[in-house]
Amino acid sequence: MHIWFNIVLAVQLLSALAMIGLVLVQHGKGADMGASFGGGSSGSLFGATGSANFLSRSTAVCATVFFVCTLALAYISNSRPAEPTSGGASVLDRAVPAASAPAASAPSQIPGAIPGAIPGGAAPAVPAPVAPAASGDIPAR
Repeated sequence: MHIWFNIVLAVQLLSALAMIGLVLVQHGKGADMGASFGGGSSGSLFGATGSANFLSRSTAVCATVFFVCTLALAYISNSRPAEPTSGGASVLDRAVPAASAPAASAPSQIPGAIPGAIPGGAAPAVPAPVAPAASGDIPAR
């Protein structure tokens, strides 16, 4: 089953690259107006409208192959048996590893610690901020 996954993935990548190339080679809708007034695209390899039909059909074929490969990859990856080390078939079935608590250290080593805090005890009282005067006066510096 692993070989099929790799083959389908390679086909999907090649079809994606081909589709990107085909889209970049195509000309926009505004280029047709210039060709009707003597632009030089009427003398191209595929003719005036032949290149548009060939390139658009090739792009549609590459898009179909890409879509089918995407569906096949989804089916293959879903039907693949779970690895024994993963702990479950789904990410939701796997157990979350317990987070270990950090060892108690000095307050100076903890970022954002309150200076003078007692390890394992209560933190010292912090004075409350003073509200500005209610009269609307701006306090002097």
